[in-house]
Amino acid sequence: EFYLVGVVVGLACYNAATLDVPLPQAVYKKLLHEPVTLADLAVFRPALARGLRLLLEYEEMEEGGTVEDVFCRTFVGEIEEWGEVREVELMEGGAERVVTRENREEFVRLYTSFHLESSISSQFSAFSAGFTEVTSGNSLSLFKGEELELLVRGSDEQLDVEQLKGVTVYQGWSEEDETVQLFWHVFTLFPPTSQRLLLSFITGSDRIPATGSSALTLKITNMGPDSGRWPTSHTCFNEICLYRYRSEERMRSMLEGAMRESEGFGLK
Repeated sequence: EFYLVGVVVGLACYNAATLDVPLPQAVYKKLLHEPVTLADLAVFRPALARGLRLLLEYEEMEEGGTVEDVFCRTFVGEIEEWGEVREVELMEGGAERVVTRENREEFVRLYTSFHLESSISSQFSAFSAGFTEVTSGNSLSLFKGEELELLVRGSDEQLDVEQLKGVTVYQGWSEEDETVQLFWHVFTLFPPTSQRLLLSFITGSDRIPATGSSALTLKITNMGPDSGRWPTSHTCFNEICLYRYRSEERMRSMLEGAMRESEGFGLK
């Protein structure tokens, strides 16, 4: 399964298709063999990372107790598997080695590596194998982790409606048609969150490609006279199908209803 997920992410990268699967940035860094740090751990294990930072920042003289007495830690990590917590030595003899002021940085480094490297090594190896099966080559060496994430997931920058208008084609409409003008007017008036919902309704993703809106092609299709039916979309073709709604209020109501009641493939 992890191999297949890697293949899907690799295909999205290879085909420049936006795939908004919220993997931690550490995943992309590891794909590029970049080091992962405590900051990466904090993204999905914030409480654990906060505790490790407290350990690093603890001042014995000010707090009135030694690291050994206050934290009572040895070089042992914990991981939950099938509802049970399992302890693993972070190094040979780790259960006998007490964390002190002098070695706490080493402990945090090993604990971070345990969670981001060794504890998931088999799963990540399968994921990485699937990804590189599709994207093998030297081109990925040009990217950093955050850039690879941007390439796969797309950008969450504020939408530029005028740019989206510039990459839209029409079937059964003209750009000057009253219904088309109403659609873009309502799109512009929507708050940013609603604009992203509408983009997701049309394209399957609320993000634009890493290279900008110019990499998109949207399509607005005429479905006929005004109707009590909501708009429909074909996300594989970035297409929204509109009826000839006759007022701004009706256009807004129909678009909001379609966005509210729609459901995609459940990737999120």
